[in-house]
Amino acid sequence: MAGAPVRNPGMAAFARHYGLTVATCLPADPATKGGSEATVRIAKADLVPTDANLLDDYRAFAELEAACAALCEEVNARAHRVTRRAPAEMLVEERTRLHRLPDAPYTATFGATRRVGENTPMVAFEGGSYSAPHELAGQTVWARRHGEQVVIVHVGPGGPVEVARHAATTPGSPRVEDTHFPPAPAGPANRAPRPRATAEAAFLAIGEGAALWLTEAAAAGASRVRAKMAEAVDLGRLHDAAAVDRALGQAAAAGRFAEGDLAAVLAHQAAAAGGPERRAGEDHTLAQGTAGWAGLGDGRQP
Repeated sequence: MAGAPVRNPGMAAFARHYGLTVATCLPADPATKGGSEATVRIAKADLVPTDANLLDDYRAFAELEAACAALCEEVNARAHRVTRRAPAEMLVEERTRLHRLPDAPYTATFGATRRVGENTPMVAFEGGSYSAPHELAGQTVWARRHGEQVVIVHVGPGGPVEVARHAATTPGSPRVEDTHFPPAPAGPANRAPRPRATAEAAFLAIGEGAALWLTEAAAAGASRVRAKMAEAVDLGRLHDAAAVDRALGQAAAAGRFAEGDLAAVLAHQAAAAGGPERRAGEDHTLAQGTAGWAGLGDGRQP
């Protein structure tokens, strides 16, 4: 504009981030454009030749990229015909005159800004849909095309990290990786038993077997569930709580929710273990104690 080059804002921000000086070329001026155009021409001739088909030698763009990297290592280790020195050797000296690059790259180089879905951890890019780790739900990521692949990058406290890489797809065919999604709930709607009353808390305190028994008994439509829960609590006072919890788990696995089933499973466990079957008596009682009856008739009880 009026002879002054108006630069793209993104390019100007990129240059400031890396400490670069942008030189604007003049139209039809070989002195300023020749070097850049020659570099592009050489790249096209070497990487995308018009008289050869690279599909026979490289099945994917990543293989071509790896071959280019191997060629660069070979060429940079070979003496240059003008300087008579290897470029890799000269780079050691040139680094002392070059400023250090920033630790965090310029985010525009990661691609297009996208937001990971909050309900489903998917990212939309170029008409396709790609999964991302569910821990990033609702956060900003960058997506870019890299050959036949789509790369998704997230910038966290530790810097940029590649979080997903998928084969490019078309609309209607999402690319999904199972590890990107959270584990499935343990049961329908993840309805784990939660106590809402004192009796329920006492039953669930027996252990995991009690929670399993309640879940299975409720799903099976067992009758008198509350009464059977109270019976289990009483048996927990008479027997070892761990044995009652194990019996509840086995009864749930076998689908035994009828009257007397829990006591029968508990007796079978005791017999299988070789121990005596414990019954209520003088030494073992389900009562809370008889101290409250001691004063009956002496005027201390109403």
